[in-house]
Amino acid sequence: MVCTKNIIDEFGQSAGKVWKAINTHGPLTEKEIIKNTRLTKKNLYAAIGWLARENKINLDNNLYNLGETNLTNEIGLGAGKVLNTIEVCGEIDVASITRLIEVKEIDVYHALGWLAREDKIQAKKGRLKQSPVKFILK
Repeated sequence: MVCTKNIIDEFGQSAGKVWKAINTHGPLTEKEIIKNTRLTKKNLYAAIGWLARENKINLDNNLYNLGETNLTNEIGLGAGKVLNTIEVCGEIDVASITRLIEVKEIDVYHALGWLAREDKIQAKKGRLKQSPVKFILK
């Protein structure tokens, strides 16, 4: 496996795009954010986790807005579970995390964005193009 920071950097860049879209257009739905940023859903979810950790995004009536977060309980708790899972497993991909802690993929990406912002994880990409990215502790 090859260590790479590209995915972690990508989460941060995605967070910047989400922040800019909401700052420009005001409160947006998930669909509107994707339309304005052209992010994949996975990158959007990681960006939301990143911004939640920075206390910069909240969700009200399916609209994301800038401001003090109300997502700490949901995403922060999930980040703790994901962090513990990575710690126990050493290196693990998203599908395995989802299966082991019995959460939805969206919650794993939220947590990964949160943990990436805390600089607690890094990504490892397999040598084969189709190999899943695995996450490890820093």
